Amino acid sequence: MTLQECYAILGGDYAEVSARLPSEKFIQKFVLKFLEDKTYGLLTESWEGGNDEEAFRAAHTIKGMCQNLAFNTLLASSSALTEALRGGRSPEAPALYEKVLADYETTAGAIAAYKEQL
Repeated sequence: MTLQECYAILGGDYAEVSARLPSEKFIQKFVLKFLEDKTYGLLTESWEGGNDEEAFRAAHTIKGMCQNLAFNTLLASSSALTEALRGGRSPEAPALYEKVLADYETTAGAIAAYKEQL
């Protein structure tokens, strides 16, 4: 699997990120670092513990990482969750949280599959 194919699977925009970052090796470095980031764990832990303020910060951080890497599918769901948690948990937040979980699993799975082939 190529990095471009990985982006297609995870719902990203490789052309967008390659216009912003200087080389494929540089993009690869940050894509692989995404798997090591602890923010997703913080989001799930905060959500389950009812700490909406911390869940908001974690969702916002995931949104920022996805924006920088052009992971557009996870960007959309994490952005929606961020807004649903701004100022407290809104009624639509639980469904949006589930969408983030699913999109994260797709993203992380694509990256892990890409990494296995290196």
